[in-house]
Amino acid sequence: MNGPGRQGSSRRGVVTGLGVIAPNGIGTDAFWKAVQQGTSVLGRVTREGCAELPLRVAGEVSGFDASAMVEERFLVQTDRFTHFGMAAAELALEDAHLAADPANPYGVGVVTAAGSGGGAFGQSELQQLWGKGPSHVGPYQSIAWFYAASTGQISIRGGFRGPCGVLTDDEPGGLDAFAHACRSIRRGTDAMVLGATEAPLAPYSVVCQLGYPELSLSAEPRRAYLPFTGDACGFSPAEGGAMFVVEDEEAARRRGARPRAVVAGHASTFTGTAGWDRSREGLARAIEGALAEADCPPEEVDVVFADAMAVPAADRAEALAIADALGPRAATVPVTAPKSGFGRAYCAAGALDAAAAVLALEHGVVPPTPNVVSEVRHDLDIVTGEARITRLRTALVLSRGLMGGNSALLLRRAHGDER
Repeated sequence: MNGPGRQGSSRRGVVTGLGVIAPNGIGTDAFWKAVQQGTSVLGRVTREGCAELPLRVAGEVSGFDASAMVEERFLVQTDRFTHFGMAAAELALEDAHLAADPANPYGVGVVTAAGSGGGAFGQSELQQLWGKGPSHVGPYQSIAWFYAASTGQISIRGGFRGPCGVLTDDEPGGLDAFAHACRSIRRGTDAMVLGATEAPLAPYSVVCQLGYPELSLSAEPRRAYLPFTGDACGFSPAEGGAMFVVEDEEAARRRGARPRAVVAGHASTFTGTAGWDRSREGLARAIEGALAEADCPPEEVDVVFADAMAVPAADRAEALAIADALGPRAATVPVTAPKSGFGRAYCAAGALDAAAAVLALEHGVVPPTPNVVSEVRHDLDIVTGEARITRLRTALVLSRGLMGGNSALLLRRAHGDER
């Protein structure tokens, strides 16, 4: 790989690797099959200690054996959200056929985003503290709960000594990580491992979430998360996430890596927590900024992966923001929200949407919005029922946070790479 000598805006990032650990599938193939078919895996929360809590429905990752994907020495010092991150990163690196180069140890960096941190690990250690005393608290309590744990452990495990960072963020963090990675690439780094994973279903974490008025407390999995409908009653949370390898396009070409998508544009804004109506302007400006950076006119947007809060005021604001930014194109562009079938994984929600967008561009398929069968209340072309087969050039991924952040990411199909 090339060192940091060639810098500047001519260096653009391309996705060469993708790894997914999600409630609807472990690995890219399983995830895409479920997303394409509109499979819903939302179900009753089964985690120990959560049975008596008001949250009834969530997206849990089942069948995940951390010991089969992560070495024991890392497992004992990390939380479930980092287990997801390390496993997904390894899948992405295998997909990209990328490993650290001893001759260029600073050529690969890592950036992750996390909103909840290591709740399960932290709760376990606090129970030990209060139940048995300080001598029963392990030394890893100081690092396992920490938001930066995934970045640190992925970089240590892979031998990556390039620029590393962590975004302590709300939902847009999964998209903002792309911007941070591409900034490092423009400055001369050849490759970045990036993404977001969350594990917010420990009792301590769930109790913290109960303060969100946007959280769905429905007990019926098929009705718990219905964005853009008259039955919308909030979102169902989820765990899991996605990791990516993004490389400088020329560096990827030199080593024979095949781009899966081009990271064309990104922008973010902040509108605060004064009400979802304010997110309309902020999200519209983020969309406009992403399109401007990508030099993409609104009429060339082929699909929108929506934020899909499933709160009437928030859904209305998002629909109006899309109309404001895309103009006449807004009424005809397909809009989808695959997350309604597996849950909204906070920071990892945007990362999972980006993974679905990369796969949609490759396969020429717009996946449906699971469980949404009633009439959509907003002037959007929401894809429901079955997937749509169509040629896709660009995908716009949107994300808003409960704390007021707004982000938009534009991905382009890598030419000649439809699978």
